[in-house]
Amino acid sequence: MTKYLGLHETLDLHELVSFKNLCLTKATTMSGLVQDEALKAILSEDVTTGTLHIQQLQEFLTDRRNNG
Repeated sequence: MTKYLGLHETLDLHELVSFKNLCLTKATTMSGLVQDEALKAILSEDVTTGTLHIQQLQEFLTDRRNNG
């Protein structure tokens, strides 16, 4: 895999990070409001995986800056 990302790829990654942050914020907020335990578990899992996805996407951006 190449060390460098194109400008459009970098912008796409920024869009994905923004979208995942929005989803994470919504899941976190809603988990405090729901009463159903099954739904709380789903939202909690979504928060966990969303956080992991954001970290993975940020690694691409960080690696690109360090190698550029």
